[in-house]
Amino acid sequence: MATLATATARRKQPRPDPAALLAWYDRHRRVLPWRALPGAASDPYAVWLSEIMLQQTTVVAVAPYYAKFLTRWPTVAALAAAPLDDVLKMWAGLGYYARARNLHACARAVVEHHDGRFPSSVERLQSLPGIGAYTSAAIASIAFDQPAVPVDGNVERVVTRLFALDEELPGAKPAIKALAEAIAPAQRHGDFAQALMDLGATICTPKKPACVLCPWQGPCVARRDGTQELFPRKAPKREGRQRRGAAFVVLRGDEVLVRTRPAKGLLGGMTEVPTTEWSATFSEDDALSFSPLKAEWRRRGERVTHVFTHFPLELVVYVARVSARTKVPDGMRFISLRDVPGEAFPNLMRKVLRAAGIHPE
Repeated sequence: MATLATATARRKQPRPDPAALLAWYDRHRRVLPWRALPGAASDPYAVWLSEIMLQQTTVVAVAPYYAKFLTRWPTVAALAAAPLDDVLKMWAGLGYYARARNLHACARAVVEHHDGRFPSSVERLQSLPGIGAYTSAAIASIAFDQPAVPVDGNVERVVTRLFALDEELPGAKPAIKALAEAIAPAQRHGDFAQALMDLGATICTPKKPACVLCPWQGPCVARRDGTQELFPRKAPKREGRQRRGAAFVVLRGDEVLVRTRPAKGLLGGMTEVPTTEWSATFSEDDALSFSPLKAEWRRRGERVTHVFTHFPLELVVYVARVSARTKVPDGMRFISLRDVPGEAFPNLMRKVLRAAGIHPE
């Protein structure tokens, strides 16, 4: 594993000075809805909520969701008391829906086992649902000023460039964490964590980093060698096999047929229109044999495509109008078209509805 001593000695570079980064942060820190103002104490609930939302999602996408959640549920106790279905509906469109289920479970755990107060240590935070190594370090450092360094994609980029770390991700993660912790200051742990994040987000960007503005341009090996955009090294990504299927949009007057996905698994607990299984061997010739009821089906010309973390998906969409006397298939329900915007449809299903001529916004 790379250490600070070996990394700086090998390249004959000076040690990155945390004071220089903190001075830069004091002048250029981002103003974010969940970030406490200079000199003010951070709210652990706000830090936790934002960090869960920001996993694999951008600040721009998260900001409106964060505002809605905080308005609806201003405390962890209020969130814990909410029905899970309401949380999923509010989360709809943000993606990676296991985060929403874990968010609700974590809020309940904090209320039931910690008297409504988030624990301050990394170890105790990691015992809560949905909180892993990164999130626990972020909450501990930012909300409680504990000596922990959260390492996200921005921090990985900064550290691997600083030391020109050749090891590929994801195997390089332990070495990156060790180097980040080695350059951390003895105080202002939360500010240092946020400074690293801001540096990666605004200066040490993936393409065309603004090195001339960087407080660490002196000790940065990649800047010296002109190899900034080669870091971090990443192992070749394996793409999942293409899956296909069919979606069935049933309209009964001003209602549409839906069902709720199983609580566990992909898109768990979310609302969907009936579909076939999604498989690599799907044949459109057999699609209608899996339809939820007998009807005069019309195939839409537009295919819906969506990319999940582990595989790409393509759905063909069928639409049918049925009479008011049509019975509801087992495990399904009709909902009013007026209620579609507020239903917990994931982005994939919103694409399907648009393809069927229904506007889910």
